[in-house]
Amino acid sequence: MSLITHLKPIPDFRTQPRYPLWVILLLVIMGTMSGCQGYRSLEDFVQRHQQVLLKVLELPYQRLPSFSTLRRIMVRVDFAALTVAFNAWASETFPTVLSEQIATDGKGIKASVIDYDNCYQDFINIVSAFSVTQGVVVALAPMRNGHTSEIATVQTLLSHLQLSGVCFSMDALHTQKNSAADCLKRQ
Repeated sequence: MSLITHLKPIPDFRTQPRYPLWVILLLVIMGTMSGCQGYRSLEDFVQRHQQVLLKVLELPYQRLPSFSTLRRIMVRVDFAALTVAFNAWASETFPTVLSEQIATDGKGIKASVIDYDNCYQDFINIVSAFSVTQGVVVALAPMRNGHTSEIATVQTLLSHLQLSGVCFSMDALHTQKNSAADCLKRQ
């Protein structure tokens, strides 16, 4: 199935949308995979490729969403549903092979910081499993810093991937007895 087919079932929370939700989510994923790291760079990506995207995707619009629309959607989208859709598409499109190297890492989303003036800040992380061989992210998992740890999130992510015979590369954070034992069980 295509990425679009996976994105279409994600529930749209808007009452009068101008663009289908899948269009906006597809633009965000394409922009992110092209190296965009914020809303402004996503908007630049959309504007730069607007005519080609309208033609290739056969969209009946004169223009694509702006910065404010991209931001509003990303603030309110059901990220769990988006993650499930992305992971399903990635596992179908980029199957892992024996002896492949999978690197995991978590990155904080700076715009999501809550209680920035406290010593225990709460923010959202995205933990990804990256196929070094294929050069793509094969799975994502959201993590709220104040509620769980990157270690638990990586273990959950790897258990969902059900990989065996691959080489895992992780941060020093994961050099704990239980983390190593969990990875060895998968082999």
